[in-house]
Amino acid sequence: MTYAEAVAFLFPRTTTIKFGLATTRALLKELGSPHELMASIHIGGTNGKGSVSTLVASALREAGWRVGLYTSPHLSSFRERIRVDGVPISEAAMAMWTDRLRPLILERKATFFEASTAIAFADFAARGAEVVVAEVGLGGRLDSTNVLRPLVSAVTKIERDHMKYLGDTLELIAAEKAGIAKPGRPFVIGERDPSLVNVLRREARKAVARLDPRGCADIRVLPPDYEWSGPLSLAGEHQRRNAGVAYGVLMALPEPYRPPRAAIEAGFAGAHVPGRLDRRGKWLFDVAHNPDGIRALVRALELLPPPRPIHALVSILGDKEWPEMLVQLDRVIDRGILTVAPTAASRGWNAVWLRRWLRNRGRPPARASWTLVPDFGQALDTVQDGAGTVLVTGSFHTVGDVMTALGMEVV
Repeated sequence: MTYAEAVAFLFPRTTTIKFGLATTRALLKELGSPHELMASIHIGGTNGKGSVSTLVASALREAGWRVGLYTSPHLSSFRERIRVDGVPISEAAMAMWTDRLRPLILERKATFFEASTAIAFADFAARGAEVVVAEVGLGGRLDSTNVLRPLVSAVTKIERDHMKYLGDTLELIAAEKAGIAKPGRPFVIGERDPSLVNVLRREARKAVARLDPRGCADIRVLPPDYEWSGPLSLAGEHQRRNAGVAYGVLMALPEPYRPPRAAIEAGFAGAHVPGRLDRRGKWLFDVAHNPDGIRALVRALELLPPPRPIHALVSILGDKEWPEMLVQLDRVIDRGILTVAPTAASRGWNAVWLRRWLRNRGRPPARASWTLVPDFGQALDTVQDGAGTVLVTGSFHTVGDVMTALGMEVV
């Protein structure tokens, strides 16, 4: 099996979402249970978990550990998801592990994420990772990554997203995400809302009790006003809070894994998360894909406005709260181009909806001028015309597709 064949075999399985750990455990058992060979750290939450995971991994690397980092989704290449000391999984390794698992994937009807998770831990073990930082894919309690027994688990922030799967209230979403808590292991809470903190506490205790009725729930709630004040490479004031959560996770680690302050500062100063307020010349990329993410993006643009006029290329998945997102974005841009990202064509918003929204006299008065350009290539050309800054946002698909079209390196 070649890399291209492996991608072609796995990617059709992205349309299936299946909760539960049995299939992931079966795939890992086939590979010798590699997830049990390494220490791990498990990061969940609605927004910020990718940044927190990257910051934690960066600090551990500075402290001298060989670190595996598992994140999702990717921007332009599957290989971005699985990195050891910053180096993505090789095409040959990805093809080899997929070929090895193919019979069982077919037998168990494994999803893309179940297979990807098994491949990630096999690759980490094969490349000698000593510590793995794993980002939750969706939810927590029944997410494939919850096969781990981590040194520390954490939840960054609770917001509305994936409500079709996790529940239609913040409390239900929080309950699912608290399911990554483990007996006797610190569970760090970065959420600030007191009512949601209470839900996370309660559900974390239940998760611990399910695994061990006599188990201890070690719950550590970060102060609401806590933010990292040291050196930080990531832009945006929301990243100060994310860095604070990452610091809380690192401080909860047992010896000898807990890094010294100097390693944390160096790691936080050198971390890079592609697609998060990621400025490249006149291009500014941000993968904000829900209302809270857009709010953070808007706040960042208000505090440090880039060169105007700001033209935004926007494509959002159809199951998101996109009208609210567009109204927020309207506050800080001069022109908006609505389009459909190629890799999200089957899940993206509908041009008919957008035309109706643009004609709707009942929507809030627009500050910016908005245009629908369904053809992605044409939209990419149009948005650049006369722009001082081109903002690309709305989803991972949008950012990844534009970076690919422009020939930009992601990792």
